[in-house]
Amino acid sequence: MSNRKWMLAAAAAVGLGLAAIPFIGTRAEEPAGQAAGATAKASPVCDGKAKKAPDFTLKDYTGKPVHMADYKGKVVLVNFWATWCGPCKYEIPMFVELQQKYGARGVTFLGISIDDEAEALKPFVDEHKMNYPVLVGLGHEDVQDAYGPLMGVPVTVIVGRDGNICTRHFGLRPKDQIENNIKSLL
Repeated sequence: MSNRKWMLAAAAAVGLGLAAIPFIGTRAEEPAGQAAGATAKASPVCDGKAKKAPDFTLKDYTGKPVHMADYKGKVVLVNFWATWCGPCKYEIPMFVELQQKYGARGVTFLGISIDDEAEALKPFVDEHKMNYPVLVGLGHEDVQDAYGPLMGVPVTVIVGRDGNICTRHFGLRPKDQIENNIKSLL
């Protein structure tokens, strides 16, 4: 996607994010095998209709390659976000807390930054004390498209231990909903 399209998407996301603050947690989620906009269960359950999470290799902000395949057998929350995104900044502390709480039980968050190069991510990661892999997604629209469509950020894709996509959350989610999603897959 061109920079101009991302700039337009960013402007739209900021506007929608600000407008959605009073309604945080009320937008629909999209379980695998279910049409967008349909009513969804509070906790995802991966079923036979779920599609496999696409494999990818991206570098983290330190330059180390990270392979989605290395997380086979774990519950993975793939979060597409941007440093300019207010709602993204709001949910990062929640992800840090949940990573700390559930990491030893086979849960990991993968944060894919869609807007910055590695050098710009390091101070952001340090400032927000991000304790999970932060990957450089800039220039990797193929990964974004494979997990999308992404009409804005944040988007969190929850992958079960079997490697199937269980649900996608578009926009902010309350902590209890994300934690219930995690518990349902442990």
